[in-house]
Amino acid sequence: MRNLLLLILVFQLSRASAQPPPGYYEQAQGLTGEALRTALAEIISPHNVLADSQLWAAFARTDRKPDGTVWDMYSDAPSGTPPYTYQFVVNQCGSYNSEGDCFNREHTFPVSWFGDASPMNTDLHHLYPADAWVNQQRGNWPYGTVNSAAWTSQNGGKRGPCAWPGCTGTVFEPIDAYKGDLARAHLYMLTRYMNESASWSSPVQSGGFWLPWVESLLFTWHNQDPVSLKETARNDSVFVIQGNRNPYIDHPEWVASIWGPEATIAEEMARLTRAWAVNGLLHIECADCDWHTRFDVLDCTGRVFRSLTLNHGFWEGHIEAQPGIYF
Repeated sequence: MRNLLLLILVFQLSRASAQPPPGYYEQAQGLTGEALRTALAEIISPHNVLADSQLWAAFARTDRKPDGTVWDMYSDAPSGTPPYTYQFVVNQCGSYNSEGDCFNREHTFPVSWFGDASPMNTDLHHLYPADAWVNQQRGNWPYGTVNSAAWTSQNGGKRGPCAWPGCTGTVFEPIDAYKGDLARAHLYMLTRYMNESASWSSPVQSGGFWLPWVESLLFTWHNQDPVSLKETARNDSVFVIQGNRNPYIDHPEWVASIWGPEATIAEEMARLTRAWAVNGLLHIECADCDWHTRFDVLDCTGRVFRSLTLNHGFWEGHIEAQPGIYF
């Protein structure tokens, strides 16, 4: 009897696409789960390590708004006028005692979580300029969702008891416009440092793997706040400085491949049959298929969206699909 194989394909649209060098991600193509995370870790490691004193000049390249002011996600108001703005150099901290005084350097993955060790402590992919007072209020608390805030920043960031399912204790919730940015920065950290993170002590991961509530939070924020032009431009700038990239900005679909529903496919099945979609191009490989094997792609209503025939166990072609889930 012929076996039936079910693959779930998630097609997503992002607002922009960064441009890595040709072949940069070649060894990661077609992989899923831990095999993909391992391949990405090898691609983006090592990188050019910055000295602490070089970060200020780096921010002037990576986090400059079109009007020349500092792009601070903790004070920005994308749909309105920010409560205050900063200029590079002249508004760099010093001392401060209230919001709007000056900006410093925010480790979105706090240094206490990895012992303030190098190269994590100067890795621009998780370091951003931020209002010093908001940065202090965030402290070393993890990101999360807050219903009843103990403190609220002028742009709407909140600190308070965690309301995300499975989460307890105090968390900091940034505004919606930057939740995806910060989620992808976190995902980068447990990819670039997947070996080192096994020994880190933090409230968000254990043994190099996210706690379940953190994984669901980051996955949700990643999907709700897609990659922006700001992120793609910053990824390109950091690449010039450090020589490595955040793969989840270049390929948002890989978040689902590692931490999403399709990442639960058994390892043996993943080796025998793989399907992935990049920029509208669908790829299917089936090492255990017959010479001519037919695949039907169905939408969520059960309608056959496309019928494909594999030759020599492989098919590749463009598929015009709206964002959604296909089988």
